[in-house]
Amino acid sequence: MPKMKTNSSAKKRFTITGSGKIKRKHAFKSHILTKKTTKQKRNLTYAGTVHKADETNIKLLLNMK
Repeated sequence: MPKMKTNSSAKKRFTITGSGKIKRKHAFKSHILTKKTTKQKRNLTYAGTVHKADETNIKLLLNMK
């Protein structure tokens, strides 16, 4: 039986922390930034964590389960 392939788009977008949480980057920070406030853009800079409801699906894409 061949090995399962990791989903290429998922491995570029998500990283696993030491405690097992999944880190992600925020969307809406690439273009059309003039109408967004400085506070909005600053808060989109920092990485967030994936919601608990979505963790199992992303772990399947990353072949962790």
